Amino acid sequence: MPPSDFAYANIDEIVDKLTTDEAILLTGGVGSWHTYAVPRLGIPAIKVSDGPNGVRGNQYFMATPAKCLPSSTALGSTWDVELMEEVGLKLLAGEAKLRAAPVILAPTCNIQRNPLGGRSFESFGEDPFLSGYMSAAYVKGVQKGGIGTAIKHFVCNDKENDRRGYDVRVSERAFREIYLMPFMLAQKHAKPWSFMTAYNRVNGTHVSENKYILQDILRREWKFDGLVMSDWYGTYSIDLPLNAGLDLEMPGVNKLRTLDLVNRAIVAKKTSTRIVKDRARKVVELAKRVAQEAPEILDGDGRERTVESEEDKALMRHLAGESIVLLKNEGNILPLRPETLKKVAIVGGNAKAVVLSGGGSASLKPSYFTSPYDGLVDALGPDIEVTYSEGASTYMVMPTLDFEMVTSTGDRGWIGSWYSHESDDSMKPLSMPIQTGVIDETRVFISTYMPEGITKRWTLKLEGQLRPRPYDCAFEFGLTVAGRAKLFVDGNLVIDNWTRQRRSLSFFSSGSMEERGEIHIKANTSPNIFVEFCNVRGPAEGDEVEAVLYSNPGVQLGGAEVLDPDIKMADAVRLAKEADVVVAVVGLNGDWETEAYDRTTLALPGRTDELVSKLAAANSKTIVVTEAGSAIAMPWADSVTAIVHAWYLGNATGTAIADVLLGKKTPSGKLSMTFPARLEDVPSHGHFNSDNGSVHYGEDLYVGYKHYHHRDIAPRFAFGYGLSYTQFTYSDLRLSSPVMSNSEFSLTVSVIVSNVGKVSGSEVVQLYVVMPLTSALTHPPLLLRAFSKAKDLDPMESRKIEFSLDKYAVSYWEERFSAWVVEPGTYGVRIGPSSMDLPLLGEFTLRSGFEWNGL
Repeated sequence: MPPSDFAYANIDEIVDKLTTDEAILLTGGVGSWHTYAVPRLGIPAIKVSDGPNGVRGNQYFMATPAKCLPSSTALGSTWDVELMEEVGLKLLAGEAKLRAAPVILAPTCNIQRNPLGGRSFESFGEDPFLSGYMSAAYVKGVQKGGIGTAIKHFVCNDKENDRRGYDVRVSERAFREIYLMPFMLAQKHAKPWSFMTAYNRVNGTHVSENKYILQDILRREWKFDGLVMSDWYGTYSIDLPLNAGLDLEMPGVNKLRTLDLVNRAIVAKKTSTRIVKDRARKVVELAKRVAQEAPEILDGDGRERTVESEEDKALMRHLAGESIVLLKNEGNILPLRPETLKKVAIVGGNAKAVVLSGGGSASLKPSYFTSPYDGLVDALGPDIEVTYSEGASTYMVMPTLDFEMVTSTGDRGWIGSWYSHESDDSMKPLSMPIQTGVIDETRVFISTYMPEGITKRWTLKLEGQLRPRPYDCAFEFGLTVAGRAKLFVDGNLVIDNWTRQRRSLSFFSSGSMEERGEIHIKANTSPNIFVEFCNVRGPAEGDEVEAVLYSNPGVQLGGAEVLDPDIKMADAVRLAKEADVVVAVVGLNGDWETEAYDRTTLALPGRTDELVSKLAAANSKTIVVTEAGSAIAMPWADSVTAIVHAWYLGNATGTAIADVLLGKKTPSGKLSMTFPARLEDVPSHGHFNSDNGSVHYGEDLYVGYKHYHHRDIAPRFAFGYGLSYTQFTYSDLRLSSPVMSNSEFSLTVSVIVSNVGKVSGSEVVQLYVVMPLTSALTHPPLLLRAFSKAKDLDPMESRKIEFSLDKYAVSYWEERFSAWVVEPGTYGVRIGPSSMDLPLLGEFTLRSGFEWNGL
C-alpha cells in the first residue's frame, strides 16, 4: 500500500488501535527531521525542513543546493502581500517538494523588538500588523502549493542570548497587542498547519509547558486544530509539555519522550495514556493531511534535488529588487547613467564576499549566487573601467576557503576521510578510512550526518591544496571547531585547537573560539593543507570535560591574505579619488547576525565606518550599499551622496542591486523597522539583556515607531520610509460611515495616489489609526492598521487605493475583562508614505462600543 493511501484513513479508528508505546513514539521525532512511522497502521513518517528564507533540506553538511530568498526583514520591506503569497506558492512550495519535505519550519513572525537580536533578520518587522499580514501571505502561498508550514517561534523569542532559560516579563496587554498579534492574524487569515513553540519562558513558564498559551489562547480562543511542535531541543521535562498541549517533541536525537521515561510518567500519574493519545492524534492528523495535499512526496524516492528555471530566477531577481530600500539620493545621483561614466570604484568588504543570508537555521547552500561586484561589473558593461579595493575587512571569523581549495586532481574542494576508532571509548583512529570523498566546503558542519557504521568517537581528516597566487604573500588561517582539530600546512603545525580550547557560541553553542595562525606563501606555489578533526571536545578553562559531540560537531577553516590595514584603506581612498563615482558595499554577514547569540553594537565591523567617511571625503559622489538583516548605525549618513539598504538578498543579490543602481528597477521598498540614530534611542535599550534569567519588556506597548513618536525622538530613518526615482502625491481621502453589528466593525477608506514624476514606480500607502483621546486607557500615538502597494504607476497616472478596516483596527486588550474592547469615541486616520510622513488626516466617530474574544 503506498504511503499516500493514508489520505483515506479513519483517524478515530487509527488512534483507537494505537498501543501506548506507539502513541508515545508518535509524540517524538525520529532523527533530526522526521516524525515516527507506524507501518502496522499505515502511518507514514513526515519530513520537515528549515524554511525562513529557503528550504535547505536535511543536511547542513554538503547540502543540496537551493534557492535562498531575501531575509524576512527584506521581504517585510516589500510591504507586498500579493508578491509574498506568489513567492510562497511558486518558489517555496516548489523548493519543499524538491527537498521531499511536506512541512517547512517557517515563517518566523516574532517582533523586531531590538535590532541587536541575533535572529532579527528572520522576522518580518517591528509592527504586528505588517508582520501578521506578511506571515499570513507566506502561509497562504506555501499551503496553496500543498506544503504545510510551522509558524514560529510562538511566542516572544525576540533575542538569542540565554534563549532556553530567559523569562520574558511582559504585561498582558503588550503580550496580546504586540507579540501574539502576528500569530493571531496568521491564524485568522491563513490557518497554518502547525505552530512551533519558542525556547523561552513567558511570565514564568516555558512556552512548551504553558497551558495558558497553548490551550487557552491557541486552541480555545483561536480555534487552532493543527499540530504544536517544539523548537529543536526546546522541551525541558516529560509530563509538563504533554499536559500543556505540546504534540510533538523535536528532534528525535537525545529526546525526552522515550518509551521508558513517558511510561514512567504515566505510571506515576504525572500524565495519562489519554493525554499521550491526544498528542499522538495531532501527529496522525498531520500525516493524513500531508497524504492528501502532497501524495507525490510520500510516494516518491525521498531524494533531494536542485532544479532552476529562468522563470524562477526572474522571480527571485524581482523579489530581491522589490526588497531594496533607497534611503538617500542627494542630487538624484541615482540611478547611475553609464554614458556619463568612465571609471567606477567598487570598494568594501561585502562587494565580493558571498553574503546571502543571516546564519543559523536560515542558512543554506545557494544553487547560484551573484556578488554585488559581479552584478555591477556585468551591468556597467565593458566600456567602463571598474577598479576594486576591499578597503576594510568586515568578517568576524576568517572567511571560508570554499573556492580557494583544490584536490590533487584539480577539483574544487578537498578530500575528506572518515575514520572509526578502535572502540567507542577510544581516542585512537583505525588506520583505514571507512569513507572517503570530495568535500566542496571548508565550513564542514557535520550536524547529524555520520557515515554508516562509524564509532561514537570518530576522526575526519581533510586534505587539499590552496590555489596558487602569482606573488609572494603572508596568509592567515582561522580554525573554529565543535570537537577538536589541528591545522598542518606542508606538514607543519600552524593551529592547535585540540590540546586546549576556548569555548564560544559557534556551531549552535557547541563550538570553540577561532584560533588563528599565519604562514608565508611563495609565488605560484600550492601549500598542502591538512586538518585532523575529532568529535570530542578538548578541555577548556572552567570546562575540563572532554565531551563527545553526538550532534552538531563541525570544523571551519577560513583564511585570507594578510594586508596592512592602513595600506588597504589608503588604496581604497586612492581609487575613490580617481573614479567618477564610488560604490561602497559594506555591512554585516551571517557571522554577525545569527542564531544562538545577539549582536553587541549597531556599528559596522572593524574600520568600516572609517572607510566610508574617508571615501566620502575623497569623492563627493559616494554611494553606499549596506547589507544587513536589521538596523545598523550610519555615522557617515550625512556625508555620503546616496544610501541603498540591500538587507540580505539571497541568490540574486548582485543582479538586484545592479538593477536598482542603474535604474532598471525603480526602488519601492520601505523599511520594515526603524533605523535609530543611536543605540540609546532603541525602545528596549537598557532592558534587552537577560538579567538573572529575566528579560523585562519595559517599553510595553511602545515598540518601534510607537516609541519614537511617543518620546518625540527623531530616528535616522523612520519605519515605513523609503525613497523612489519618481515622486508621488496623496489626495482625496474619503471615509465611509462606520458599520457595527454583532460584535463586528467595518469601515472603508479610500485615497488617490498619483505619480507626478518622470518614471514609472510603485508606492506603499500606509494607514495609521489614532485611538480616541477620550479613551479609558493610554495608547501609542500611532498604530499601523492597513497598507497597500500601488504597483507600477506610470508618470502622471493616478490610482484609487481602498482599505477595508475591521474590528482589529479599533480594538485594544482590556486586562481587567480578558477581552478585546472597541470604545466609543472619535478615531483619527493618518495616511502617507511613512510613519513620520502622513499628509492626509481624517477621522470617524463610533457612537457605541463592544467587547469580543476569539478571532
